[in-house]
Amino acid sequence: MCIGTPMKIVSCEHGMALAEGRGQTERLNMLMVGDLTPGSWVLAFQGAALRPISAEEAAQTDAALDALAAVLAGGTETDTQFHFRDLIDREPQLPAHLRSRAPGIKT
Repeated sequence: MCIGTPMKIVSCEHGMALAEGRGQTERLNMLMVGDLTPGSWVLAFQGAALRPISAEEAAQTDAALDALAAVLAGGTETDTQFHFRDLIDREPQLPAHLRSRAPGIKT
């Protein structure tokens, strides 16, 4: 399984970018997404920008990675719930493209 990291573009030109995220600075290959303006967010994996993402998706991904780190460090359920506040007290929902394939499941 691959885990992408949200990174914010600092500068970008000629198919390469300098990006920052999760306490690291990295040079990214931008050939899959094209040159983006500074301040844009991307999902990065192994030195390449995979796709542009919103600031909201970047924050949610960071929270998920923080929760994973908390679990790996022996954190409690309370520790991990902090990182998923948007999901607490909410029923799970299928994505729109799967709803028609799951008859009888509450959407």
